[in-house]
Amino acid sequence: MNRRVVVTGVGLVCGCGIGTDEVWKNLLAGKSGIGPITHFDASKFDCRIAGEVRNFDPLLWIEKKEIKKMGRFIQLALAATDFAVKMAGLEVTPETAESTGVFISSGIGGFDVIEREHSKFLAGGPGRISPFFIPASIVNLASGFVSIRYGARGPNSATATACSASAHAIGDAMKIIQRCDAEVMIAGGAEAAITPMGVGGFAAMKALSTRNDEPERASRPFDADRDGFVVGEGSGVLILESLEYAQRRGARIIAELVGYGMSGDAFHITQPAENGDGAYRVSMATLKDAKISAEQVDYVNAHGTSTPIGDVIETTALKRVFGERAKKVPISSTKSMTGHLLGGAGGLEAGISVLAIRDQILPPTINYETPDPECDLDYVPNHARKAELRYALSNSFGFGGTNASLLFKRWEE
Repeated sequence: MNRRVVVTGVGLVCGCGIGTDEVWKNLLAGKSGIGPITHFDASKFDCRIAGEVRNFDPLLWIEKKEIKKMGRFIQLALAATDFAVKMAGLEVTPETAESTGVFISSGIGGFDVIEREHSKFLAGGPGRISPFFIPASIVNLASGFVSIRYGARGPNSATATACSASAHAIGDAMKIIQRCDAEVMIAGGAEAAITPMGVGGFAAMKALSTRNDEPERASRPFDADRDGFVVGEGSGVLILESLEYAQRRGARIIAELVGYGMSGDAFHITQPAENGDGAYRVSMATLKDAKISAEQVDYVNAHGTSTPIGDVIETTALKRVFGERAKKVPISSTKSMTGHLLGGAGGLEAGISVLAIRDQILPPTINYETPDPECDLDYVPNHARKAELRYALSNSFGFGGTNASLLFKRWEE
């Protein structure tokens, strides 16, 4: 379990762009990827905005005859994986296939397929249901299709732990490599829940922003005027490798994954514990796994959803983690630009954290205009900032009280 695990590739697709370079450039520029919903007629919905991946053409990655077999979340995962694999210069050969695995998660999976096929069933009966309905919609088929695409015959898995799903995937993939069950893991998550039932369901919970006239200003984590999160879609995928394997094949190492923690709130189905206990404990578990202290953390990519309660509770937890140093640790929520990718959020934000370490720059929390007395930390407001980063913590918290944190380290020989 002492094997070092490194990151050699990052693939990002979200409302801020298609491809790692485009997403990263727009994030550093503080450019929002949130706009009016175009996937369906949202005119009668309380929330009519989302972080859609616009101009996404699956034919650039998938043969036309294969597209009907995949929900949109699978298509996005294949695109993100392609960017990650190319960055890593990874080739899966017959000799390396069994030591290469895939762990790509989703919180919801193929909502678009479920809704479409249900409508066909209601209109024409069971004979109208597509034979691809089940494999196109179930959560683990993002991992399945990626495995098939690249011939990866090692561990193949997926978690469905709500908004922690892809952080859990990356952390579990790290442990798989550490225990020598694989040399390479393609890990992350994908989500595509901008559908009538997806948006309608979250709106029914009063969880979404209704700032419909100002979509680019709607997601405003930690700001006093926040009124809910904005649903986003996309995928974030990392290539993880054992240090020995990466060095043996001459890969460029971007960062090292040194810590992973998990915790459960055991409190409420959607609301975190008021004292931030679960978020505090998962952060501390991650630091313990990495064998470092909170004093050594240089940056936090926060869960920061832009909900009135959630942002206060995460702030409370971070104050417990960092103590007197809390106001000196820069924290940002890139959901202010991407929206909330739900089960794909952890993968996207892990990738962003890795890029922050690579380029020694902090992405901003945009739309931070009115300070909240209960959210009084350094949220890197509105503009990217150069910084010296050695350790970056990425937090993900999900419904049901399921929490995951990842700790990345600047690569050092």
